[in-house]
Amino acid sequence: MSRGENFDLKLARTCAKAFAAACGVGCVVSDASGAVKYESGCGCASCGVCRAAGRKPDDCVRAHIYGMTEAARFGGKYIYLCPMGLTCFVSPILGDGDIEAKITVGPFLMVERQDYIACDLEEQLGLAGQDLERVTAALEPIPYIPTEKVTEMSTLLFMAVSFMNNVSDANRMLETQGSDAIQGQITAYIQQLKNDGVSEPYPLETEKTLLRAVRQANRGEAHRLLNELLGHVLFSSGGDLSQIKSRIYELLVLVSRAAIEGGADPEQTLLANNRYFVDISAIRDFDALCQWMTHVTNTLMDSIFDFTGVRHANVIHQSVQYIHAHYAEKITLEEMARRVYLSPAYFSRVFKEETGEAFTAYLNRVRIDRSKELLRHKSIRLTDIALLVGFEDQSYYSKVFKKLEGITPLRFRESEGR
Repeated sequence: MSRGENFDLKLARTCAKAFAAACGVGCVVSDASGAVKYESGCGCASCGVCRAAGRKPDDCVRAHIYGMTEAARFGGKYIYLCPMGLTCFVSPILGDGDIEAKITVGPFLMVERQDYIACDLEEQLGLAGQDLERVTAALEPIPYIPTEKVTEMSTLLFMAVSFMNNVSDANRMLETQGSDAIQGQITAYIQQLKNDGVSEPYPLETEKTLLRAVRQANRGEAHRLLNELLGHVLFSSGGDLSQIKSRIYELLVLVSRAAIEGGADPEQTLLANNRYFVDISAIRDFDALCQWMTHVTNTLMDSIFDFTGVRHANVIHQSVQYIHAHYAEKITLEEMARRVYLSPAYFSRVFKEETGEAFTAYLNRVRIDRSKELLRHKSIRLTDIALLVGFEDQSYYSKVFKKLEGITPLRFRESEGR
């Protein structure tokens, strides 16, 4: 360790310097609190855009700390926007299992310079005259990097930082769990069932929670719950592979529907299911089935929203994730814009351009989809359903439902025959 740091600062400096030189973009090493320890190239520490616009340094520090925590949450890398709308990506450096520091790459542009000036500086921040000239001049050292290259660069940084982290920590952050990790969780769950000494019924609540995690593309939670269900299937089937395949395919159909409800393309998902049916018939052992099901679940969560080529991928990703997690709460466009450091007008435009749907329309569609699940249970009143999915009153809920589905909620309930 160097100068009392809880991470190898010398190695982190070497990594940042090499990355900056190879990729032509600034790199900053900072601790978990945001204190800068080293900078190579034009990184955030020396970026003059914020200062020229009169922004507080604390705004940037908070944005970078947020990016660091999200990187740990989403698998060791994260692409995001700084308060000025410039792009950065980050990978956390771990020490004793906790985040000790981070390497942040950026700022840089993922949109053409003139588009950024027109949309972010003039429209969003309202800059004009000498103020605009001052910020535009400070923008000169900031490079432009196309979206597809940013994705590969963030992966490269993750691999470099993983070299500094413990192998177990790096593996923990990988999105796809390896066979040993999958089997470890399944074995532990089976052992728990054996210790309980009773024949447990199929865990329907676990299945429901898994489907919710898939709809929200919550990978960590989805992996954990999937492994529990796989463990139960193996335990209850007595090792009968044909029975196991049948149960796993049933689960796959439910996971596919959850992905569609989360935003995946219905036609493409159903076509993929036909291929999956062929794939599963050729698998010959349980371990391979578990690996395959984990891969398919990841693929389905990937399809919930395709961020390839999206210029504001971080903004859309955060917004979609938040909506699916908090649809039952009061969500306003203004609140969502604040969460992603954009003005309401600019956020509204970006959301519509990238998703093809207005923010309110997307939010209402998610709420109506969730309400359809509740409508299948006649014991729940329509008034309660409206409140449970985020509508303030039943009349507005019914109006939106009929607009999207073509029938009233009551008629939908009757058509379900439950």
